[in-house]
Formats: sequence, C-alpha cells, structure tokens
Amino acid sequence: MRKKLLLPVALLILLLSFLFLRSNNSSVPDFPVAQNIEQLAEVTIEIPEGASGSEIARLLFDNGVIKSSEAYFRTAVGDKRSEKVAPGAHRLSKKISASQALEQLLDAQRIPNLVKIAEGAWSSEVITSLLRYGFSRMQISSAFESLVLPKGFRDPEGLLFPAQYTFSKGTTAQQAVQTMVDRFMKESVAIKILNGDQDFTGAQLLTIASIIQAEVDQRDFERVSRVIRNRLNVGMPLQMDSTVHFVKKIRGEIFLSTRSTLINSPYNTYKRYGLPPGPIGSPGVAAMSAALNPEIGDWLYFITVAPGDTRFTRSFDEFNSWKSLYQKNRKAGLFG
Repeated sequence: MRKKLLLPVALLILLLSFLFLRSNNSSVPDFPVAQNIEQLAEVTIEIPEGASGSEIARLLFDNGVIKSSEAYFRTAVGDKRSEKVAPGAHRLSKKISASQALEQLLDAQRIPNLVKIAEGAWSSEVITSLLRYGFSRMQISSAFESLVLPKGFRDPEGLLFPAQYTFSKGTTAQQAVQTMVDRFMKESVAIKILNGDQDFTGAQLLTIASIIQAEVDQRDFERVSRVIRNRLNVGMPLQMDSTVHFVKKIRGEIFLSTRSTLINSPYNTYKRYGLPPGPIGSPGVAAMSAALNPEIGDWLYFITVAPGDTRFTRSFDEFNSWKSLYQKNRKAGLFG
C-alpha cells in the first residue's frame, strides 16, 4: 500500500514545482530596451529614505518610467545592485525597460545635486560642496556645531566619510553632515581605527591615515605607513608636504618651497615634531587599513621621482640622489 502512494505524491510535487516555475517566469508588461535614450522624455522622481523595492517600482510606474511595477520589482529582486539605489532625486527617461530603469537609478550622473566627497577631502571642501548643493553658510555652520562625533573628537575633520551622497527632499544641513559622520562610523576599518592600537590612539591613527591618503597613490599606502611609524620611533620630524598643503589649502602642487616649510602652524611637520594635532582630510578605507597594517621595512625616506615612480630607502644619501633626479624631472615637465 505504501509503494502505491509514493508515485502520486512524487508526481504531485513535480507538478507543483512546474507550476511555480511557470508562474515565476511568466512574462509581465515591460517596455522594450530603448535604443535612443537621448530622444525620450525625462522625469525627476524623489525616492524616500528607506523605500522598499516595491515602493520604488510603484514610483517608477506612476511616473511613466516603466510599463509595470512588477517588471522592475522582478529585475530588482534578481540584481543585488538594486540595494544601492540611493534616496533622493533621480532623473530618468520615460518608457524604458525595467533593466534600464535600474541602470539609470544607479547612474551618479543622473542624480541632481549629488554631493561627492573625494578621498582626502578637507572639511572646507565638504562645506563648498554643501553650499553648491543649496544649503546656506549659516545652516552649514550650525550643522557642524551640532554634530554628534565619536568619543574623543571635537572636530569633524577626517570623519566626513568620502562617498557620493544624495539626500531626500527636506533633509536639513545638520542631517546631511551627520549622515557623513554616521557613514564613517559604519565602516569596520573605521571602528578599528577609533579603537586605537598598542602604539597610537584612535585620533592619532586617523591622522596617520589622512597623511597616507594625501601623500601617495594607493599602491604605496602601506610603505608610507611604515615610514611614518619609523620616523616617529626614532624621533625624526615627519616632514610631510601634505601637512603644509593642508595649512595653505592648496592642491596639485608638487614643489614645496623652503619658505613654506617655515610656516608657523602645529600642522607643519617640517617645523614641529610628532604627528599634527588632527587629521588633514578624510581618508578612505584603503588608507585607514594601511594605517593599521604598515608594510614591514626600515625605510625613513621616500620621494616620487616621476609620476608612478615612488622610491623608499633608509639611506639619506640615496634619498638625496633621488631628490636630484626628481628636480631634473620636474624641470623637464614630467609632473605636468
């Protein structure tokens, strides 16, 4: 009797599976992939903070972007990138396929008033971006004064996480800037930085990371991290050009004059020993990781002799020979 029951049950399961798959794969109304996007009408939609995939799908449908909300919802479920759709305003073409709608939602060029915080950005540059976004200087000043910062910090310099931000309608300046700090606090490597290590406090590690970010390309981050630690260990001044550039608020200059190294500032690591009193910008994840994990080496000096050619040594004589090469290459216009 049991053997006779096995076949019908197996067939029932197979039938149900077939019906499920057929239902799941059945077509839903969707516009064909548009070939000439630039010729289509456009609309700007506002995606609320925390909107679900189905809510976004409904917004797209109601605004004539897609042919059915189901088409976008199915596309979003099958593409993990949909989780990265940011709240705020998005400019989209009308009557496009669901897959194209997702691509446009992820396209930073289609986000009006996008606030971009570059790796290494100074807080003064963040303020400029916020002014460009539309906040007043008074609103931004008030926002910075009311920020909730990690324990031990009084200044947001270095804590405004470098990323692309878009804010939903009605977001205040205080909420916008706090979002940048909160974004920093969500990074696992940032949490490790703030916990400090056996040699440095969290604030000191973040300062080291900010110098690493400003000094070299990412491929040399770990070695510069070691140079900083080695110099501090033997009592040498750091003599980092980036700290003087921070004081002068200049970017893009390779040459640093002797006069600039004499500027009276606690951030001038040519004139002052030890680390500067705080970060000189907002480091990215790679620079923070390098601050925690320096490469093994005895280097005390480094210099970029040509674009893409940064050299490290413990020998002062070798450093001076490379410095002569750098000066020759700079005069020849290799640095642009």
